Amino acid sequence: MSAETIQRELAQSADAAKAAFYPRFFKTGPGEYAEGDRFLGVTVPLQRRIARRHRDTPLPELAKLVGSPIHEHRLTGFLILIGQYRQADEAVRERLHAFCLRHLASLNNWDLVDTVAPHLLGEHLVLHPERRSMLFDWVRSPSLWKRRIAIMATHAFVRKGDFADALALAERLLGDPEDLIHKAVGWTLREVGTRALALEEAFLERHAGQMPRTMLRYAIEKFPPARRRYFMER
Repeated sequence: MSAETIQRELAQSADAAKAAFYPRFFKTGPGEYAEGDRFLGVTVPLQRRIARRHRDTPLPELAKLVGSPIHEHRLTGFLILIGQYRQADEAVRERLHAFCLRHLASLNNWDLVDTVAPHLLGEHLVLHPERRSMLFDWVRSPSLWKRRIAIMATHAFVRKGDFADALALAERLLGDPEDLIHKAVGWTLREVGTRALALEEAFLERHAGQMPRTMLRYAIEKFPPARRRYFMER
């Protein structure tokens, strides 16, 4: 269960056409949000399959994967980590969560964030709500990725019917300059509305007029046409 074995399997699954396309799709050019990220061209379903085959990889080997400059190495490493977290007892979950926090800087593209933030970081904070203050620290970070991690982690809470922190963080991000944050906040509000429509609509009544257009469009995506028009006119 070595990092080198997993990297070799990923290389054998690489697709040259996808390797050429992914850098454009994930905005890796100079000055773009994922500048310098490198891709093999391996699809996520193939990465999940490889992750399942190597689900018992020890943390020192996972550290090599999540610390790699290759995007698929990092994502596959985190997929293995999430799989281990789901099967672990509380003591092991603490170690896996601590490992994830040590390697937070490796969550440096939106797909990595959206995979790990709700399904590991957020799930751990469901069990330890007393630690959620870290999200309110991250939401003030100059790092785009830490801010997205903060709001995306709340999806774990929302799935449990716990909406307060998601709405509080969404409110703090209303003026964020980044489109990737606008989309994440809008998506989060939409998820709240799926379970508690009155709460989402109350939030929109207060804030629709100051929300970036992309954020608002994502938030009201599932509304009936008349309600979408109402909030867009706000």
